[in-house]
Amino acid sequence: MTEYLKKLGIEEQNLGGFGGQWIGSGPELQVITPIDGSTLATVQQVTEQEYDQIVENAQRAFLEWRRVPAPKRGEVVRQLGNRLREFKKELGALVTLEMGKIIAEGEGEVQEMIDICDFAVGLSRQLYGLTMQSERPDHRMFEQWHPLGVVGVISAFNFPVAVWSWNTALACVCGDSVLWKPSSQTPLTAIACTRIAQKVCEENGVDPAIFALTIGKGSVVGERLLHDRRVPLVSATGSCQMGYRVGAVVGERLGRTILELGGNNAIIVTPHANMDLVLPAILFGAVGTAGQRCTSTRRIIVHESVREEVVRRLCSAYAEIRIGDPRKPDTLMGPLVTKDAVTDLQNAMRRVQDEGGEILYGGEPLDGADFPGGHYVKPCVAAAKNEYDIVQEETFAPILYIIGYGTSCASPLQAVEEIEEALALHNGVPQGLSSAIFTEHVREAEYFLSHRGSDCGIANVNIGTSGAEIGGAFGGEKETGGGRESGSDAWKAYMRRQTNTVNWSTDLPLAQGIKFG
Repeated sequence: MTEYLKKLGIEEQNLGGFGGQWIGSGPELQVITPIDGSTLATVQQVTEQEYDQIVENAQRAFLEWRRVPAPKRGEVVRQLGNRLREFKKELGALVTLEMGKIIAEGEGEVQEMIDICDFAVGLSRQLYGLTMQSERPDHRMFEQWHPLGVVGVISAFNFPVAVWSWNTALACVCGDSVLWKPSSQTPLTAIACTRIAQKVCEENGVDPAIFALTIGKGSVVGERLLHDRRVPLVSATGSCQMGYRVGAVVGERLGRTILELGGNNAIIVTPHANMDLVLPAILFGAVGTAGQRCTSTRRIIVHESVREEVVRRLCSAYAEIRIGDPRKPDTLMGPLVTKDAVTDLQNAMRRVQDEGGEILYGGEPLDGADFPGGHYVKPCVAAAKNEYDIVQEETFAPILYIIGYGTSCASPLQAVEEIEEALALHNGVPQGLSSAIFTEHVREAEYFLSHRGSDCGIANVNIGTSGAEIGGAFGGEKETGGGRESGSDAWKAYMRRQTNTVNWSTDLPLAQGIKFG
């Protein structure tokens, strides 16, 4: 691991700010691995004055970068993707070491970075505007898209590199520079990625300040970023509570936001589901990343006629989950990121019982020789009702609520009609990120995907809630924030739209037939 860190440019002591050059003279930040509680390295965070210097450099870099033709910008992003390919193993290992997700997920996250770079390269030749028909004779009306400016990216600990890349690859081909404020729990991966991007820029004669970095306390650097009018767009990933703060502060200065906030994601299991598909989907959705994904499966809304079977198979499978050091290839679930996360899980279990629910499996903290100094738990399955206060919240830990619908004696036709009840439960939470239904009945599937169905930004049939592809726009509704990152036409959020009209006639007619003068 020491060799990996060295290859990525990580030292025992690191500077936490980059705006063309590395700086940092603020408070020292100790980086602790959740695997065993040991210290990985330290980071000198940036001061407010250093933050201002970094933003000034990012703004200067933007003014030059926007002049570069978009396909040429795409070439730089292509090379960034290739460089990430070279360091996939090392970066994946660092994600595991710093955040605690298993090796397969760590390398999978780096693959997401590579994929979005590939997507952005093609996008660099497709920043299309529209041509519209003017009502005035001999006039041409069209729209075009221009670079926006410095884009602030606030990322969370659970995807320490992927979220940055989703925003950065698109913003860069759109002609923007990026100012990254990573989670203070995972700063080393941010330093490593920025060093890789810096090298690519230097090889191409590009000001590396287009990939700016500022590591510091949210109450200092984060607040300064939110209030900074030099940053027209802030893309923030985190809790709903954080999103309320970001939206209010940035909105007060009429800035833009892309908010990717909490999820309370459910899978509906109907009597017509293929149970051999249901089980692995639930396991990965609920246990993957130790339940610390915004798309993690939190609720199973299961028809009463198959509830007993689902619970039995689920608890049996949970008992077989290999928990431990995420660096070991056979581990399926690593630690939670902090001790506080373990406490949150225990509090959630107590609350669900206080409200009348039942713990069906797990939830106990794990210690001993196999779990030295880390934050390990057994994943928890609980029987609950959707209206419980704790179920309405998102607990960022591996707790899964089993919620029944319908009647155990319903006929197949009645079971289809009962999908309305399942959807009322499904939509009856404040969040609206990801959702899924397992059924082989076309009416149930189409109802779920219709305007009367799932109210989430992501709705799947016969696949789980977690593991979105970069080609589709990622994001959700309601308290999830309404933002969209990554694929489809999400690039438009990183640009400013301009409507243009050219008069090539010898007259000056007005729209709407107005006569003036």
